[in-house]
Amino acid sequence: MTHLRYGLRTFALELVMIAVGLAFLFPVYALVVLSLKDPKQIASTPLSPPTAPTLDNYSHAWSRASLGSALLNSTMITVAGLVCLIALGSFAAYFLARCASRLGYALYVLFLLGIVLPFQLGMIPLFKLVDQLGLLGTYQGMIVFYTGIQLPFTIFLYTGFIRALPRDYANAALIDGASHLQAFTRVVFPLLRPITGTVLILNAVFIWNDFFTPLLYLGGSSKETVPVRVFSFVGQYVSDYGLVFAGLVLAALPIIVVFLVLQRYVIRGFAGGLKG
Repeated sequence: MTHLRYGLRTFALELVMIAVGLAFLFPVYALVVLSLKDPKQIASTPLSPPTAPTLDNYSHAWSRASLGSALLNSTMITVAGLVCLIALGSFAAYFLARCASRLGYALYVLFLLGIVLPFQLGMIPLFKLVDQLGLLGTYQGMIVFYTGIQLPFTIFLYTGFIRALPRDYANAALIDGASHLQAFTRVVFPLLRPITGTVLILNAVFIWNDFFTPLLYLGGSSKETVPVRVFSFVGQYVSDYGLVFAGLVLAALPIIVVFLVLQRYVIRGFAGGLKG
């Protein structure tokens, strides 16, 4: 058996990794510490550990910004958007991955262009379209928007993974008399669990943390999401940063839990897609 020697190079790499880890943990530390301080402590010693930790910021942020309803709004928009993205993206990717015609290739390239082109270029026409359809200030408008914006990226992930899957399983189902829809839903889709986890976490983070789009489409309505409600603590002349950081902690907790549950699928999903 070969024994690895612990030398100066290994020690230097460990120091680099520790420094990188601390750099990533520092914003989390600052966020939590500032959320536990009153305004006087924030002004005098912003980054030192709190001498008298308080949870008042959390209770005030919850009540003053109505974070309960905002969390419900964010959850409904995120969950509905993810369901639409997984249903449409996986089935469209199955067609593109199994179709060898020029039409399939052209459609795939078209979806790739949707990833490259920034959606901000079409914000004004999209806003006018949503307004004319009567979807401003509604869940439906946001769900349709996020589905359209994130569908190219979702199809890209699913297509790479499906191309790496053996065709034998679906072909066997087709020979037994199943339709393409039955072969996909009963045979192929259960095999997409790793990439589905990747699609879930990446799209959930984007939809949950998005600020500009809900501010534009839901601002001033009762369906504002968490980032928009937290922004209400920041004014032109007065900003209560204790409430801001407490609101950010409350807003980040649900998506952190989702990431911890699905993190093992993220790398597996990317690895499967890279093989294809």
